[in-house]
Amino acid sequence: MTLTSPFVRRFRLLALLRASLVAGAVYDLVFAVLMVVAPAVPARILDLPLPPLPRGAFYLWILATLLAMLALLYLAAAYDPRRYSVIIAVAIGGRIVGALAFVIAASTGPALRGLLPLAAADFAFGAAHAAAWLPIRS
Repeated sequence: MTLTSPFVRRFRLLALLRASLVAGAVYDLVFAVLMVVAPAVPARILDLPLPPLPRGAFYLWILATLLAMLALLYLAAAYDPRRYSVIIAVAIGGRIVGALAFVIAASTGPALRGLLPLAAADFAFGAAHAAAWLPIRS
């Protein structure tokens, strides 16, 4: 049994990594879709200001496009983590730095306090990706 335990651990970490990448992709795709079809929904839930609509919708559409692209990259990395390991490294760093950026923005005033749940989610995704990938990255 001791000969297989490192392989079992590696398999479990790989399964966790893939699940966290798919979850991150779904999370980003949901926000991307909402930014285009119903931007008031996340703004109301998180109590965040929206740019003046309809003119400011352009900015939401650009962000939605970038989030959708990121989600597709996450799915590619989940499909083949070894081949797309650089995406995983960028996902870890991006989520952690994104969380920090949300916290800094939220600290500027009460109007942006709704960014704190997003910071927590980004940090959780970054930590989950790192915890699952770093031990098996070789």
